[in-house]
Amino acid sequence: MSIADVTARIQQIQSQLALLAPTPSSGTDFSSSLDSASAAATTGTTAGGDAVVADARQYLGVPYVWGGTDPKTGLDCSGLVQRVYSDLGYTLQRTAAEQATAGTEVPGGLANAQPGDLLTFGSPAHHIGIYIGGGQMIDAPHPGTNVRVESVYETPSHVRRIMPDQATTATASTPTANPGDARVSTGTPYATLFSAAAAKYDVPATLLSAVAKEESGYNASAVSPAGAEGLMQLMPGTAKGLGVTNPFDPAQAVDGAARMLRDLTNRFGSTSLAVAAYNAGPGAVLKYGGIPPYPETQQYVRNVLAQMQQAS
Repeated sequence: MSIADVTARIQQIQSQLALLAPTPSSGTDFSSSLDSASAAATTGTTAGGDAVVADARQYLGVPYVWGGTDPKTGLDCSGLVQRVYSDLGYTLQRTAAEQATAGTEVPGGLANAQPGDLLTFGSPAHHIGIYIGGGQMIDAPHPGTNVRVESVYETPSHVRRIMPDQATTATASTPTANPGDARVSTGTPYATLFSAAAAKYDVPATLLSAVAKEESGYNASAVSPAGAEGLMQLMPGTAKGLGVTNPFDPAQAVDGAARMLRDLTNRFGSTSLAVAAYNAGPGAVLKYGGIPPYPETQQYVRNVLAQMQQAS
């Protein structure tokens, strides 16, 4: 066993010892923070945060298993967090202590927490949960329990935001016009759907067509070995977060993918980075500060942009 493995096990053991008998805080600072957080939940949230919460809810009832990372057999607190963000294309490290440094710190702590933010407890962190608003979180507490919704029982040591907040997304610079902004030809499969979604979300119809061709070859019944489904090859967790109830329905799939590509373009400021994030996940683009050095992703981006150029 390596030193890293030993360290991770020690942190997990500390987590369980601390969680078997948690002691809720009762000070006025925590009460006021919780009240502020509850009020904030009614005034706004983030689209990304909603996707995180929606994905986390599908694991409610999964039994707690120390060291668990597979919902089929059980999850621990950091395994749950890692799994949820992986469903949405983000790569987080394994332990609560490591996850406590992911993303960015939320100024003001719990009072300014938004759904989807990570709440960590202890220093180094021995427990972590996903904030859902209203002073509540989803977590995997300790042996003998299941993944559940519970009140935030004490002041978090850290509040970390992985997804971009609404203000950042709204004020992101608008990308320059792309030569692929032309309409797709009427002979293109699903041309009507691509054009309608393009008009609705202000993304190039040629981008939607190119992604569909690269992802599934315009096959609305396609299922990848990894489990991506439908015309736009949406993973089940991603589809759920986008409100797509049936990814095999071309209309729903195109609408969801168009919204996702719009948000990724606004976030990263370019079509090429949005396409890379669609393929490899936003976390990979953030990690490498650009198109990830994965041969598959780099070829994917080249193919999609080339198809857009050809269509124009």
